[in-house]
Amino acid sequence: MTRIAVTFALPAESSEFLRRLANKSQSDRNGVRIVRGNIGDREVEVMHTRVGEKACRERLRKFLEDQKFDLLISSGFAGALNDELEVGDLLLAKNFSTIELNDSRSSFSKLRIFTADLLTLPRLIDSFDERNRIARTSGAAAVDMETGFIARGCAEHGIPLLSLRGISDTPREPFPVAPEILFNLERQRTDMATLATFLVAHPSRIPRLIQFSRRIARVRKILANALVEIVRDL
Repeated sequence: MTRIAVTFALPAESSEFLRRLANKSQSDRNGVRIVRGNIGDREVEVMHTRVGEKACRERLRKFLEDQKFDLLISSGFAGALNDELEVGDLLLAKNFSTIELNDSRSSFSKLRIFTADLLTLPRLIDSFDERNRIARTSGAAAVDMETGFIARGCAEHGIPLLSLRGISDTPREPFPVAPEILFNLERQRTDMATLATFLVAHPSRIPRLIQFSRRIARVRKILANALVEIVRDL
């Protein structure tokens, strides 16, 4: 049976995909929680890397230790660096993916997927000017905070990699509040007290936050649909 690993940074990215798994079960491997299930005749293991280099590298090391996978899919959200990508678009990171796209031709032909470079950075990028500057200097179309480290881990273990990301924010549709308010990297979650304090002081941001939440739900569903189709066809 083909054995596929799928990584997301956070459950907020994976929840829709996990719903699609048949025969789902959970277990711990080296202290890391794993969700197992099936898509067709493919055995799938899902692991959350958390956000950022330190957590991602440590959890991936434990996850891959003494394991053999036919493929690892690095998935989740990414932020666009230019206006060519829109919220809900899918990005295949050509600079990190190591499998031949022809192997998945039928899936890719049915899905609206853009192929471009992805850049892994140590922090969330928000401002319009910074996005444009990074786009010019890197040549990348989008950024995330994990895939570069996942690619290293896959190379060390000889595991083919496919990097597929859903675009959650763009220069025209940025985060509804500053990244450090939206997500606490140290705690690996939104600090609700900090967010609530900000919203009390800036109530006009509440509609933007609600709209952002709806956008995320849509991206999560689009990404899950694509992953299911790709896994079935691999």
